Amino acid sequence: MKVLMINGSPHPNGNTATALSEMEKVFAAEGVEAETVQIGNKDIRGCIACGFCKKNGRCVFHDVVNELAPKFEEADGLVVATPVYYASANATLIACLDRLFFSTGFDKTMKVGASVAVARRGGCSATFDELNKYFTICGMPVASSQYWNSVHGREQGEASEDAEGLQTMRTLARNMTFLMKSIALGKEKLGLPEAEPWQPTHFIR
Repeated sequence: MKVLMINGSPHPNGNTATALSEMEKVFAAEGVEAETVQIGNKDIRGCIACGFCKKNGRCVFHDVVNELAPKFEEADGLVVATPVYYASANATLIACLDRLFFSTGFDKTMKVGASVAVARRGGCSATFDELNKYFTICGMPVASSQYWNSVHGREQGEASEDAEGLQTMRTLARNMTFLMKSIALGKEKLGLPEAEPWQPTHFIR
């Protein structure tokens, strides 16, 4: 089992890293290989809808997004974590996820997704909903915990004092591990659900 964890914070040792570290401990204990990539301090531009990825299998901008793509394809699960800015995820993370999901043509069905929001006080649930949309558009089951996946803290290190938030992270990692292992067993015994040919429509025709 492999999990790719994307840290959208610009601070490598910030509160978002603290939340992910709590999950990493559980993954290690459960025998799940977890790799964390911090992208919040990188220069990542948004998608320009140029169509290059459809013809060439990768994004036209050769940055960390193209580096993440093979890691995402190989992983059984994806965790995306972000600090909350104006009740929303870090814009760098959103630019990364827009391009990562759009430019990768591999089947993401039944890869398990989990989102984590870290804030001083408010905006976590809005950010949580925002990130989950990446999973639900492409057949990825969403891992849940005992509460919405959020941790609180403002100054560096304060998240370590949020006992309930850290417990939520540990529970999330355990639930995610169970889902990934169960899905792997289901694939072996039953295969993936039948997929119908895509029928694209819009509001003009």
